[in-house]
Amino acid sequence: TYQMCILLLFNDKETLTLAQIRQQTQIPDQELRRHLISLCTPKNRILKKCSKGRGIISDEDTFTYNMDFTSKLKRVRIPLVKEASMVRPETAAGLIGADGKDAHVAPGSVPVSVEEDRRHLVEAAIVRIMKARKALNHNDLIAEVTRQLTNRFQPTPQFIKKRIESLIDREYLER
Repeated sequence: TYQMCILLLFNDKETLTLAQIRQQTQIPDQELRRHLISLCTPKNRILKKCSKGRGIISDEDTFTYNMDFTSKLKRVRIPLVKEASMVRPETAAGLIGADGKDAHVAPGSVPVSVEEDRRHLVEAAIVRIMKARKALNHNDLIAEVTRQLTNRFQPTPQFIKKRIESLIDREYLER
């Protein structure tokens, strides 16, 4: 219902800032940001975020209703983004020390910097493969990415799937 409250505000004004939306709806800040990000996702894009960058940073971020939004469905369902995707896990868990180096790493896990490098490697491999093949079955894509990256590290299918979803969200790939 928070999403509906936010959308109803755009009946009166075409453009609103985060501060104006928060003041008029009285929705708690974290919840408001989650719902606004959901309304701005590339898949739905009911609202357009006018400021550059990913996420909602300041009270001055402006939002505009997307007049071009259409849907074939009578009832549009907009999934909420997870709270984990709003806060960077390495800063939330305190894994980065004051000197910018990896602070404490649990045994059996991978340091944050290595994890980030692996994310980039997997995404680069996915984009490279899809650029060459244009269209590919999901399982074939996972197998090809795994084959290309086995000499560096052994990516899990779940990790590859997350990277594919991330690329789809950022509109580098289409289903």
